[in-house]
Amino acid sequence: MSKKHRGSQPGAATPALLALDKAGVAHEVLTYEHSDRSTTGFGQEAAAKLAVDPDLALKTLLVGDGDQVGACVLPVSHRLSLKHAAKALGMKKAALIPPADAERITGSVVGGISPLGLKRRMSVVVDASVEHAASVIVSGGRRGVSVRLAPA
Repeated sequence: MSKKHRGSQPGAATPALLALDKAGVAHEVLTYEHSDRSTTGFGQEAAAKLAVDPDLALKTLLVGDGDQVGACVLPVSHRLSLKHAAKALGMKKAALIPPADAERITGSVVGGISPLGLKRRMSVVVDASVEHAASVIVSGGRRGVSVRLAPA
């Protein structure tokens, strides 16, 4: 997988893309025209517009227990089990972080939250279903920007 830089585009660099470049991780930046009128979720919209299997297009959801916050990365075709998320993150009980708080914590808007280059250090867990995939896509840190990379 080759690195594709989009540095010539205004505002193209996001914390997620900068983190990948800094770490030297091979990736491909994918863009699509986000629609505020979309009737599907942000991840489903990205998968459809990028012609990617929804099982390989990943969403990032933030959960917390009042003391700590963690990120759960799972296919857009799946639903998050808060019980499993809590166990994976070492929490007694987890709840979804409200959208406004998720934006404040990550520095990205809902629909553009990436597990990469997060503003705040936190544990990140990835659904085991994508462990052996050749590549997956995650948000690039902004609506309409995704990144294809190997999951391992």
